Amino acid sequence: MRDKKDSHVRLLSFKDDQPEMLRGSLIPRSVREKQKSPTFKKAAMATIKVVAPVAAVAVMAFVAVSSYGLVAAKQQVATPTVTIIDQDTTKTVTLSYGPQAAFSQEKFFNETREAFIEKSISFIEVDFETKMVRHFKDGVLTISAPVLSFGQEGSWFDAPSGLYEVESNEKRDFSSLAQVYFPYAITFEGNYAIHGVPEYPDGSPVKEDFVAGGIRIANTDAEKLHQLTTLGTPVLVYKKAVKKDHFVYAAEVMDVSAPHYLVADIDSGTMLAASDLRIGVPIASVTKLMTAVVTAEKLDLDSRIQVGSPNFVESLIPRLQDRNSASLYSLLQLLLVESSNEAAEVIAGEYGRSEFIKEMNTKAKQIGMLESNFVDPSGLGNGNTSTLADLFRLTQYIHINRNFIFEITAKEKLTGVRDTGEFSDLANFNEVDEMNNFVGGKIGETTAAGQTSISLHEVSIQGSKRTVAIILLGSTGRDADVRTLMTFVEEQYRR
Repeated sequence: MRDKKDSHVRLLSFKDDQPEMLRGSLIPRSVREKQKSPTFKKAAMATIKVVAPVAAVAVMAFVAVSSYGLVAAKQQVATPTVTIIDQDTTKTVTLSYGPQAAFSQEKFFNETREAFIEKSISFIEVDFETKMVRHFKDGVLTISAPVLSFGQEGSWFDAPSGLYEVESNEKRDFSSLAQVYFPYAITFEGNYAIHGVPEYPDGSPVKEDFVAGGIRIANTDAEKLHQLTTLGTPVLVYKKAVKKDHFVYAAEVMDVSAPHYLVADIDSGTMLAASDLRIGVPIASVTKLMTAVVTAEKLDLDSRIQVGSPNFVESLIPRLQDRNSASLYSLLQLLLVESSNEAAEVIAGEYGRSEFIKEMNTKAKQIGMLESNFVDPSGLGNGNTSTLADLFRLTQYIHINRNFIFEITAKEKLTGVRDTGEFSDLANFNEVDEMNNFVGGKIGETTAAGQTSISLHEVSIQGSKRTVAIILLGSTGRDADVRTLMTFVEEQYRR
């Protein structure tokens, strides 16, 4: 049945198809599961101190270890504290669970790893560079397994460098999106997983061209890792920072009707034209790009959730009024393609609305959006503000780490995903009239923000295929401004 493209038979994971009637059943599942887990009750990590020159961050140390994870001996704190000493200045940096750019620095990662070993901590190490997964029990190496394949770059399975903790450990986990079973699946940060060789429902292994899934190791290694791993186990992930693209333009500034605009090569970071990059203004539904990032990194996109049309927001095309549940992936499509405010609120409500908004602001700080603020997941509030520079950082982060988000905005079929979503005939609000080089982006519009947008376009520059990002804030004619700026790029640089 799985090879028939016209088949309407679709399997659901058992856990997503079961009604739950229990105390706390109205609490969002992601929060409820944390409440049931012993790791939720403990402080996440002990204080960590690092003393070194800024160019070389040195040894980290934990205060104490418990069977459930890491707990401070005297004072429990939610996140580790790192002290970096320069020649003249001492700076304190707070780390949290999740993607961390510092762990893409080999020296920082290695010295963190050595500190874990020195303090006899049990943890998992994922090294993208050597293609190895290692397990340490009480600081002693117990498993060293080669990686057969990593999650596709830019997909929600693609784990960036960072510090995480194991959230689930399933002997056989079914993916409704990929329609396969993942044996011995160890999941961390919602969508990242280490697992054995995926299997189709009939028990046969996946074909060689199967690209969905996370960090794949041999079944024998995956079984051993499954047996040794407990909830709350720290996971250290190392992946070298992306090498800078050195493609160079001869920049030139021009005027456009929007008061705030930016045109830049997304891979090299070269600014082709821009107004003041650091003026903070409302951004409207461009906010939903951050909503999508947090959704992909904090929630299980393969799950189904309870839905209901929130009565305090409206969408141009209401689609949730008569539904009881929907897949999170389908809601993400509504959020990005039709800019559904309903979908934004339902997704945030699944995590816990206030906590979700907090995660949006935390993520902004993690990726360097220091002049941005988010007050809701839809972008309706005037307090959702940012700058051109910050939005370009967000655009680059998504392009490099979560490019499937832009693929959804362009209504492209995602590689490795058989599920096409539950909502048909979606109207794509993001496309630009009279342009066929659009490859992703997001628009927005409110009275306070005017017309806002981030759009990506492929163009040939000096014989090289480039992706150009155009960001507009406060425009009164978004499509016309995009066409004007693209004409400028082509006239100035295409030769």
